[in-house]
Amino acid sequence: MENHNELQSICLNMAEQTPKVSWSICIRDHDGEVLAGHDADVSLRTASIGKLFLLAEVARRLEDGTIGGNLLLSRSADLGVADSGLWQHLQTDSLAVEDLAFLIASVSDNLATNVLLTHLGLSEVKALASSLGLTQTELQDRVRSSRAPGDDRTLSVGSAAELSRFMVWVVQNQLVSGAVSAQLRKWLMANVDLSMVASAFGLDPLAHMHADRDWVLWNKTGTDIGIRADVGTILGPGGSVSYAAIANWTGEDFRDQILNSMRRLGESIRKRLEG
Repeated sequence: MENHNELQSICLNMAEQTPKVSWSICIRDHDGEVLAGHDADVSLRTASIGKLFLLAEVARRLEDGTIGGNLLLSRSADLGVADSGLWQHLQTDSLAVEDLAFLIASVSDNLATNVLLTHLGLSEVKALASSLGLTQTELQDRVRSSRAPGDDRTLSVGSAAELSRFMVWVVQNQLVSGAVSAQLRKWLMANVDLSMVASAFGLDPLAHMHADRDWVLWNKTGTDIGIRADVGTILGPGGSVSYAAIANWTGEDFRDQILNSMRRLGESIRKRLEG
């Protein structure tokens, strides 16, 4: 109970210390029970977090055989977007579906996202999220360098309550199926962005596909102007915790305060899991 109170106190302090920032936070145990949170049902902009649903749809199709992991997909100039990703810097014009999924999971590759999304169809990815019963969370559009009138206002939206529940389904092998859940875990373990909640566990950002000092992590982050979000699951000696922490703001740059607050949340989760 004491650690429950500490987690809840951290969540409230995060909101109090940055009153101009909108937060949605939810922490769940292995069984999906809520341990702590703040405005968990509020849907905020989540940047690249919505790519989780693209990855889940790829995993679902790999399992049912409607797409092959070795299928080569080609990039085109109209799908290119700067910022996150490696494919834009590589010489090859075609990559296999599973390679694209690893690029999205590891470095949130925007070009890989657009190529896969064009092949699968945004409507199919949205349908998957809807089939899971999610009403506040979805991938809304492809990645764009700028948004013109008529475009969706943001890449993705989500609430911490739904996103933390999504991660619980992954750890419980209940996201569509055991095979889909396992595939998603494998991809997300390659994520190199451990700058937020996950920073508290001292993992090697470039090499944590396996247990490191008894910690196992898979997560997806989202970053954009006025957005920081981290969604994941951490397994440790005392069990597992699934979390979602989303921050939105405008005007002033609150990035340093937000990253510090997310790390403190991670430290509190670590303390709980160290038993």
